[in-house]
Amino acid sequence: MEAVKKIALVAHDSRKKDLIRWAKRHREQLTAHRLCSTGTTGALLEAALGLPIDKLKSGPLGGDQQLGARIACERLDAIVFLWDPLNTQAHDSDIKALLRIATLYNIPMACNMASADFLFSSPLISLPYDNEHRDFDAHQQARNEAIIEEYQKEEER
Repeated sequence: MEAVKKIALVAHDSRKKDLIRWAKRHREQLTAHRLCSTGTTGALLEAALGLPIDKLKSGPLGGDQQLGARIACERLDAIVFLWDPLNTQAHDSDIKALLRIATLYNIPMACNMASADFLFSSPLISLPYDNEHRDFDAHQQARNEAIIEEYQKEEER
């Protein structure tokens, strides 16, 4: 990761005001980074902060999946995602997939304001960082070889 991070700011409807309040407190730090957000949250943050926000689709319309794609393509370094654990979302499976891929790719993710404060109080937020990833190519190659071997054994029968 470079010193300038690519950071996603995301919030469910019931948490949008909290995210805006948090972002205003951290506005100065946020100006040093490239920001993206899903749908309405991005428009609200852009208006409240006066900072450019790369706005993706709304979460239920594919925005969560767009964030996941950015992670897989190494185009996202950190996420502040204030999600609502008390209300079921129509796109819960997309949210779970986003949490999974962020964990898989070792992406720092804050899911509440306290963890976001801790993330942004770390000196690493504005320093280059060697984010170690598992070797997914080797994992995929081994998986492919096992599947091919199993297939060939079945064909021999």
